Amino acid sequence: MQPINIGLMGVGTVGAGTATVLKRNAEEISRRAGRKIRLFMAANRDTARAREKCGAEVVVVDDAFQIVNHPDVDIVVELIGGTTIARDLVLKAIENGKHVVTANKKLLAEHGNEIFARAHEKGVMVAFEAAVAGGVPIIKVLRESLAANRIEWIAGIINGTANYILTEMREKGTSFADALADAQRLGYAESDPTFDVEGHDSGHKLTIMAAIAFGIPMQFSKCYLEGISHLTAKDIGFAEELGYRVKLLGLTRRTEEGIELRVHPTLIPATRLLANVNGVKNAVLVNADALGPSLYYGAGAGALPTASAVVADIVEVARLLTADPGHQVPHQAFQPDQLSDLPILPMDEVVSSYYLRIQAIDRAGVLANITRILAEDAISIEALIQKGASNDGAAEVVILTHRVKEKHINHAIACIEDLDSVAGPVVRLRMEELKA
Repeated sequence: MQPINIGLMGVGTVGAGTATVLKRNAEEISRRAGRKIRLFMAANRDTARAREKCGAEVVVVDDAFQIVNHPDVDIVVELIGGTTIARDLVLKAIENGKHVVTANKKLLAEHGNEIFARAHEKGVMVAFEAAVAGGVPIIKVLRESLAANRIEWIAGIINGTANYILTEMREKGTSFADALADAQRLGYAESDPTFDVEGHDSGHKLTIMAAIAFGIPMQFSKCYLEGISHLTAKDIGFAEELGYRVKLLGLTRRTEEGIELRVHPTLIPATRLLANVNGVKNAVLVNADALGPSLYYGAGAGALPTASAVVADIVEVARLLTADPGHQVPHQAFQPDQLSDLPILPMDEVVSSYYLRIQAIDRAGVLANITRILAEDAISIEALIQKGASNDGAAEVVILTHRVKEKHINHAIACIEDLDSVAGPVVRLRMEELKA
């Protein structure tokens, strides 16, 4: 039987890891796939690096279009990243009848609807386990393992850089800037960390999971994004004092009004397993009606963990090469003509609990005014702590609220900030209990 030829586009960190796994575990992989899987061709601008990482037996080129147009390539592996050349390459590979494996979450979150539609028309597969949470097999879980369930919500720590920074801030009391500098020194954060710390990376991954969980189109443009750069060690410390941990959480939930799709710093009870995921690790908590809550934890990035997911996709595609396209698992778990038109809720309509930190003058009646404003917006208080007055006569009040629509808490915050006894803006963080 002829071997299955792999065309690898991009030999960076993950590409080199994929080449390593394909060579190192060649016998095991072939036994699982039922056919020999061979790294046949690789494309990289730095051809010398590609030859070093892939081996002398691999055809190396500097133009990835040579791979998608090569008649002997069976499966194209896209590890270039971005949404420009990668999109063109993936669509051309599909047009040429080639199956695609990709780790490109940005590409799928922003252009997945087009890519999956083209792949369905051509009867080819697009596999993307490595696009979300690195080596954690969450895509297969959502597409296949939970097929009997109605998924209610997903909450994920899906960016290792942000999680490392928040862990350092909590454990050492360091500032965001110092924790970020440490992450950059260790190679966990890029020189421009915006994509990670402002929620874009998590938003791409959450968009993909929501589409699969609820059978809706990819809608990244409607995902609410709020990062962690504004957080202070003070708020993380107060949260800890109240029994919570702060995590950059991606949360998507099915409601009667529509789908919540949001990424933001979130207080989680310290007793939850998800709250104890630290460092650069990722974890995804899924709540489904039959199974209940289940947690998926592991390395969310890195050469070999991500390559593990890439090669697993290659094996899966290899097993199904001769299958009728109608018998393949749909890309978004639901049949293409069964996707739902449930709307993505605007953030004003989302219901959550809240952490508020208010700096106020320490005098009689101030606290009464604050609680009155909250009551006028039907916001009930779960907990309240007041810190002693500083030298300038200001005290800090920390309030935890019960669940309320965002538009009501926004109105209350605006009214509180208008009080002449309140100095500066109110710090607001969302809070989720994550109960089944």
